[in-house]
Amino acid sequence: MGSFSIWHWLIVLVVVALLFGGRGKLSGLMGDAAKGIRAFKDGLKSEDASEDTAAKPLPKDAEKDNARG
Repeated sequence: MGSFSIWHWLIVLVVVALLFGGRGKLSGLMGDAAKGIRAFKDGLKSEDASEDTAAKPLPKDAEKDNARG
């Protein structure tokens, strides 16, 4: 029970080959995850910015310009 059989080693080798084999699949996955997190943070920032601008009243000169246009 203390030693691994050939099937255990084959499974480990397949998992290692899938993660680290080829053209850096693991680093590609992590890069994609980082891009997703960055996009999520940017989405939150733009949502906060739009709420801030919507909450601020317009200056009186801008209100006159909007009434004319």
